[in-house]
Amino acid sequence: MKVEYFIGIVPPEEYLERIEHFQSNWIKQSGVEPHITLKAQGGLTPDKKWIDKVQKVCDTFKPFQVSLDKPKYFGNNILYVSVNSNNLTKLHQEIVQEISPSDDLIKKYFELDAFVPHLTLGKEQYGGNISTGLSKKELKEMEKLADKELTPYPNFEVNFIRVYELNIEKQKYEKYSDISLNN
Repeated sequence: MKVEYFIGIVPPEEYLERIEHFQSNWIKQSGVEPHITLKAQGGLTPDKKWIDKVQKVCDTFKPFQVSLDKPKYFGNNILYVSVNSNNLTKLHQEIVQEISPSDDLIKKYFELDAFVPHLTLGKEQYGGNISTGLSKKELKEMEKLADKELTPYPNFEVNFIRVYELNIEKQKYEKYSDISLNN
């Protein structure tokens, strides 16, 4: 049984609901609530020893502002809302350095120098998982509507981060715990 974790930042509740409602026009069930990825799976081992390291970083990191912005693509198959925040990148780097995954894992999950803060709206389907994948045409429609339905893009304060754990039975990531930043 494969236990997986990742760490994200959750937008404010009302915007979270807006994104979920927006996504529901295309995606039946996305497998995870809308979030800004802060630290991907690499190095987040089932023994959970890394949680203390993440807590240590968060204990010294002050809350900070994030602003969401226009939709962009990774390649031409992943549509996301862009995220602006120097402190977000700094927090990402500190957490990755503290957990110190292998160079291969850092490359695989686009971390450190390759890190691009983003909130995924949709991705093109590949493999067997039809429920979360979209066609190129649907992604284009989603991009057009995002600029209408998701604006104005909010600015918000990040004062905690969320650890997600993969629920194998439900095939979706669920909240494992929230870790506060140093208030």
